[in-house]
Amino acid sequence: MIWFETALVVLTLFTGLVWLLDKFVLAKRRAAREGLLDEAAEPAVVDYSKAFFPILAVVLILRSFVAEPFRIPSNSMMPTLLTGDFILVNKFKYGLRLPINNHKVVALGEPQRGDVVVFRPPHHPEQDWIKRVVGLPGDRISYQDNQVFLNGEALPYKLVGTYEGKGNGAEMTGSEEIRENLAGVEHSVLERTDLPFADPGEGEWEVPPGHYFVMGDNRDNSEDSRYWGLLPEKNLRGKAFLVWMNFDGGVDFTRIGKSIN
Repeated sequence: MIWFETALVVLTLFTGLVWLLDKFVLAKRRAAREGLLDEAAEPAVVDYSKAFFPILAVVLILRSFVAEPFRIPSNSMMPTLLTGDFILVNKFKYGLRLPINNHKVVALGEPQRGDVVVFRPPHHPEQDWIKRVVGLPGDRISYQDNQVFLNGEALPYKLVGTYEGKGNGAEMTGSEEIRENLAGVEHSVLERTDLPFADPGEGEWEVPPGHYFVMGDNRDNSEDSRYWGLLPEKNLRGKAFLVWMNFDGGVDFTRIGKSIN
């Protein structure tokens, strides 16, 4: 939510500037005017700024450079992530980035195949989306007949069984749950073989430098690189690593503390 991030930055800067202005200028003027340095009355805006600035600064630093919470709003990453999952995202895994403009200031690492990443899609830069990295720079990705090909080789997979969803995910009941091996990273995906799709997203893509090919684990219900293209590295926000709560009409305690692979 870019609006929340913007508001947090603005409030932190405002309260910090008010606190500094009062410390070095306004407090001395009040003391000189009233003659009592320790008893000089503080304006309400100064009092609130001094109280909230440390809290806002800590929250801003944690969200921008350590870990940020997100809520999963859709079924595109089922069965790995469910609608209503609240997740934590590692913000320093792929480098430290400034809030709001997402500009990288310190390079620390790059995504690997199989990573579940949060990013801002090129066609909706005001939103945060989540998908799995399938293709790295230099890879050739093909998707044909519900099969992913990486550099000419089909990804190995095995059928787990018929998926049974619940809550908002009930619509995916009847899908085939498949265990896919993405260059050593095993994860489950869903496929619907019982319904016709107008656009299955078939095609072939070359991943250029500075870009990634991302897909949702819910293969027939995901708007991803098959439809809108490759993800620029500069749009990355971080790596998802933990579900800390799920609320989809009620709390699902079985989801709490679940790692994201």
